[in-house]
Order: sequence, then structure tokens, then C-alpha cells
Amino acid sequence: MKAILALEDGTIFRGSSFTGEGEASGEVIFNTGMTGYQEILTDPSYTGQMVVMTYPLIGNYGVNPEDVESANVQAAAFIVKECCKTPSNWRATMSLPDYLAKAGVMGIEGIDTRALTRHLRIHGAQRGFMATGNMSPDELVDRARSIESMEGLNLADRVSCSKPYTWNGSRPVYIDDLGVFVWKGVGPKLVVYDFGIKWNILRLLADQGFDMLVVPSSFSAAQVRELGPDAVFLSNGPGDPAAVHTAVEATRELAADLPLAGICLGHQILGLAMGGTTYKLKFGHHGCNHPVIDLHTEKIEISSQNHGFCVDIKGLNFLEPTHMNLNDRTLEGFRHREKPLLAIQHHPEAGPGPHDSSYFFVRFRDMVRDSTGK
Repeated sequence: MKAILALEDGTIFRGSSFTGEGEASGEVIFNTGMTGYQEILTDPSYTGQMVVMTYPLIGNYGVNPEDVESANVQAAAFIVKECCKTPSNWRATMSLPDYLAKAGVMGIEGIDTRALTRHLRIHGAQRGFMATGNMSPDELVDRARSIESMEGLNLADRVSCSKPYTWNGSRPVYIDDLGVFVWKGVGPKLVVYDFGIKWNILRLLADQGFDMLVVPSSFSAAQVRELGPDAVFLSNGPGDPAAVHTAVEATRELAADLPLAGICLGHQILGLAMGGTTYKLKFGHHGCNHPVIDLHTEKIEISSQNHGFCVDIKGLNFLEPTHMNLNDRTLEGFRHREKPLLAIQHHPEAGPGPHDSSYFFVRFRDMVRDSTGK
């Protein structure tokens, strides 16, 4: 079924839908990963984005119910050079086209993804609209230009959980009444803000022995303190960090006297809470092969990344940069020189990606132990 992708600058790409009739819109970005498409599709950080895969053949190992980072497909659409309709893998339970069609998410193939990626690298990430049917290219371009810009867009509140939950090792267990909630674990009590959290973050925090309660992005500092946590964690998520005003204010208050760490959007929110600023990158960092240097060990790690904004902490001498991106020298991590606060921009939980940065969870656990004695 023929389909057209139109970008806001008037550029047109033609391909075929492999999910049937439909239409989709969002910010068009590219991901340089060769595998991990199911984790990418279910990562809430891709909310509002149409993902272009630079690797030419996607879908050959199918999908399964285990390799997910949330309960649903989160990406607005999926764009590939060629989609494999007949996967070959003993773990596969469904093909990629069937998976996307069941989720109501449009997929398109036959696009010249090299040309599209080069266009985005030169001109930056753009709003796009794609559809099957009889709409003219000019109509599609107009639709693309009418989409909300990612700058100023609070998507974290849209994807956050609606009520608190605990983690049972594989799925959330929701709590209807916090008034009867009791911490049950023996490890440090950790309140986790859900701005669009990936489930592998919860798995790895659990591996460090934390007793976790995940709360919505709208929770105030006072509501968190009522729970009596030993530490707070800020998750990844989509959208413009500067638009998540409630979370920035809550983080500022909690960081005064609680150990706190953040990943990706959590890193950005903590940076804003400390007085830094954020800005939008030209085409973002999306993939599982980005080099980052740990400025303390001088060790280079290959990282998994998915962000369109970056933090600037220049002039904040009480914050120390800890990691730097070797592709464009942007900030990838920082910590407070005196307080138990640290954050990184890339994804130590991978999913998909390498495990070079997984030590971050150990560092966070050690920081909490040193600060609280627990």
C-alpha cells in the first residue's frame, strides 16, 4: 500500500505501508542501532516521535513479550528501508508488522532511509506527517507544519503512570490507596519518579537492593516526603525538560537533603533544578553506539542514547561534569561537589545497547549507603 512521508520543509519521501491504511505524525528522528527495535518502539522517551532506523533490514528476529520497556508501543510511527515479514527466531511470538498493526502504529518501508537520515543531519529533526490514501503531498506538508513543536512540549506528564505502583520483577503492581502502603523490603526506600520510565531501569535498581515505589510525575515534594524515602530517583522520559515545571520544582526541594539521581530526562530535570539551562540539539542522539568518556577514570564507554535536549551547567561551580559525549563534546553527566546528587544523560540500563555504563547503578547505591548508612 503506497504511503507518503512529508517533512515540514516540504521534502517528500515515498514508500509503502506494511501495517495497512493509516496516518501518523510527529517529530522525525533517526536511530543508529542495528538491533533492539522492540525496545526502541516501547521506550516512552520516543513518544511523539517517528523513528527512522538507519540499519537497512529491520524485523528479522520478530518480537516477543519479554523484550519490552513499557506496556505499549510508544513511538508515533516506524520508518525502515526494508521490513522482514517472516522472522526467524525461537523467541519470536509475532512479526514486526503484526505487532505494530495490533498496536495501531503505522509502519512504512521502501523509504530511502540513507537520504532521509542525511537530510535530518543537515537540516535537523523535523515535524513530519505520513499517510496512505489520496492526500496530496502539499496537504501532507501542511499537516506536518501544524504539528506541535517538541520545544515547549511537556510529554512526561502524558506518559507518566496515573497512580503509584511497586515493581514485582517483571510488571507494575498498582496501588489504589497510598494510605495503606507499607514499605516491605529491607533495602533503602527509594521513590522513583516516572516521567516515562523504562522497565529495565527498575530491574537494575531492584538488583541493587532498593525497595521501590514509583510515583507519577505530578507528585509534589511534600507528597514524596510523606512517604519517608531514603532517596529519590528521576527517570527518563520524552519532551522538553524545561516544560516539566512541577517536577523541576519538586526536585529542587528534594535535592536539598535527600540523595538523588537521574537518567536522561531525569538528568535534565536535575540540571534545571540546580540552576542550569537546557537547549535542543540539532538532530538529537539516538542509538546504541555513542562514545562517552568518564572524566574521572578517562575510560571511554560505548553508550545507548535517546535524547533531543542537552544540559548546560556552565557557571555552576558547585556542579562537576563527570561524562562528556565524544561526538559533539556535549555534557553527558554531572554530580554535586558536596551533596549526594548525580545524573547521566545516556542510558546505563541499555535496552537496547551495550552494558558499559551499568556501573552507574552501583555508584548510586554506594552514594545512598554513604549518605544514609543504609
